[in-house]
This record gives sequence, C-alpha cells and structure tokens, in this order.
Amino acid sequence: MNYPELKMIDLFAGAGGLSEGLRESGFKCLYANEIEPRYSQTYAANHLGTLVDTNDIRRVDPGLIREQLGLSKGQLDLIAGGPPCQGFSINAPSRCSHDERNHLFRHYLKFVEAFEPRAVLIENVPGLVSFDGGTTLEAILAALSELGYAADVKILYAPHYGVPQTRWRTIVIGLREGEPLAAYPEPLRTAPIRVNFTSNFGGKNIVALPATLKLPGHVTVKEALDDLPEIYVGQPVPAEQEYRVDPQNDFQKLMRVCSERVFNHEPPSLGAVNIERAGHIPPGGNWTDIPFELLPKGMQRARRSDHTKRYGRVHPDGLASTILTKCDPHWGAYFHYSQNRTFTVREAARIQTFPDHFRFLGTKAEQYEQVGNAVPPLLAAAIGRKLVQVLDHEGMAEVQLEQQLKLEV
Repeated sequence: MNYPELKMIDLFAGAGGLSEGLRESGFKCLYANEIEPRYSQTYAANHLGTLVDTNDIRRVDPGLIREQLGLSKGQLDLIAGGPPCQGFSINAPSRCSHDERNHLFRHYLKFVEAFEPRAVLIENVPGLVSFDGGTTLEAILAALSELGYAADVKILYAPHYGVPQTRWRTIVIGLREGEPLAAYPEPLRTAPIRVNFTSNFGGKNIVALPATLKLPGHVTVKEALDDLPEIYVGQPVPAEQEYRVDPQNDFQKLMRVCSERVFNHEPPSLGAVNIERAGHIPPGGNWTDIPFELLPKGMQRARRSDHTKRYGRVHPDGLASTILTKCDPHWGAYFHYSQNRTFTVREAARIQTFPDHFRFLGTKAEQYEQVGNAVPPLLAAAIGRKLVQVLDHEGMAEVQLEQQLKLEV
C-alpha cells in the first residue's frame, strides 16, 4: 500500500541535508529557500519536484508562496530549517534593528504565521542554549508560543542515530497539538561522549541520552568508508568510480541504495609537506607525532596538551571529528585512517550520512562547504520518523518503525 507523504517546506535549506533525512522518513518537500546559488543548485539536482527559491528570504512573501503551492492555512505538516537565531529577541526592538540575524529569524516566523503548519522544526548549534544567557532561546520558545505552538528544546548527539562523527545539534520542535517532548527520537546507539557546552536550560539537562546501555555501539569511521575506492593525492581518477568491494555492513548498504557508482571522490589537494607529516601520524594520533622540524611554526610553539585534534588521523574504530567546511588537517582530525591524505568530498559526505546517490555541484571547495554546513541526514531521518508518529499520519508510523528497526541492526 502506498501512503501519502507528509508535506513540508525547508527554509535556509543549504544543500539539503535536513530535507534529505526528512524525505527518507516520509516527508515531501514542496518548497525550499536557500540564498546561496551553488547550494540551491545542489539542492535542486537532488530534490526533483521541489520548488527551489534562491531569492533573499527577506524579499519573499510567504502568503504568495502558500498560494503558489495551493495550500490553505493548516494544510502544511511541517516547516523545517536552520535559521540564524543568535541575536533574536522579542523584547529588544532597538537591538532588532541592528542585528541582521534577528531579521532573518523573524522571516522564518513569518512563514510559520502564513502557513500555520502542524509542526515546526528548528536546528542550530549547541551554543544557542547559552547565547546571551539563554535569553535568545527563551525568546524563540516564547515567539512560537505566541503563534500557537507548544515548543521545547533538546540537544541531540548525531552518533546516537548512526552518524559516525562527534556532532551535536540543538533541536527546537513546536507542535500545534500534542506534547513536543514526545516528538524527539530516543537514541538508537551508544557512543563515547564529551560535552563541552552548556547542557542545562530551564533548570533541566536537555541533552538526550540513551535510556539503556544495551544498544548497539556507534558506527565507526572504517565501517562507514571502507568500501569506497582507495585513492592517493596526485593520482588521477575518473569522475565515476567502481566501489572497492561489495557492501560490508548495514551502514554501507544504506549509503549505497540507488547508487551503482562513486561520485565526488577525487583526491583532495594536499601539499608535499602535509603528505610527509601524515606519514608520521598513526591511527588515533595527532600533531604531537610529527617531528618537530616538520611542524608549522605556530605548532612548534604550542603546548603538547593543546590542539589535540589538529593534524589528527582518525582511528578506524572511532568517530570522526565534526565535519567542517574544509577537511583541513590544521583544523582537526581529517587524515584518512589508512591513506596519507585527508577525506574526499564523498568520504566527508558519508561521514555526514549523505547517501551516495546525492551529488554535490560546484568546485571542490564549494562541495566541502555544502557538506560541512549540512544537517546529517540520518539525524534528520530519526527526528522525522518520530514526527511522523506524533503527527499520527495514517499508516505512515508503521512504515517508519520498520525502517528504524533496520537501522538498529
């Protein structure tokens, strides 16, 4: 039986990580707004049928968009997105007029007001919780309340949902009907945790933790990447490549759905000195394993207890560092666990849990940016499956529960 998809729109959509995960959980994105042309090109190439708008959201009339989509108020199931929230305040109009990020979040709220969706999803960095002493987050929840939404907040750890990297996201969920805390997914896996941000809000700990230790362990970097072709800096490769081996585990099978070839897997640019440095770093090691004379001048003056991720080589059985907009070894542990190079765009995308059929457009630098700025699709899918259950769309909860059980294997 085919069940109707839930309808959503995505604002500040980036290349489409949030939409990709929500699509996998049963949502259909009707409209996406992303001002960066290259990001929106990648989004459009991977989300056929979605109206992708590159206009500045400040110049978009949400009411006209709703009419263009043929929707009445209340017919949309979800508005999702990652609007800039820092600087937002409902009680400081003078601050509002000088803080451009505030204006952007207000335009997100204008879409909520125009569409009156059944649910609202906002994602941001963990630092949002402590920003301005928590008043920004308080203002966000108050603004949603004024629009008729019961809203709450949790900080989710991506490895708990099958993402092989140390990535945290603050998630605000608002519902027109029901209890928002019921819309957050329970962790599916255990993983090593290091909290280096404020985790308390409103007198309670808002980090979602596993209720039991009897869950499967985290997906390792090697489990995530080991079926991809071996490549080396300076080695020419075709734009399309064969997989190295058949899928070795459930994660690789999931990433390879609808994909017969590997794309975005060209060797990264890396200077000779960094290749030489990489040769001295064992799996799990970092800059302290590099001979002193090969270190950058700034690192020669650093204490050996500092910058422990810089020039790091990921351990094959561990988690990757948070994927950023560049896999630059000076920024973190981005050396491949067995090859003397940093991650390719495809490997970074795998660590972010983009499926292999998802192609990134633009220059290699632009592709890395798109990957690093995205929400991991598997994290988004876990949230989406729970939203499907809470919204109680007829028949869909059963389908998504079946998919969740496959991911827990």
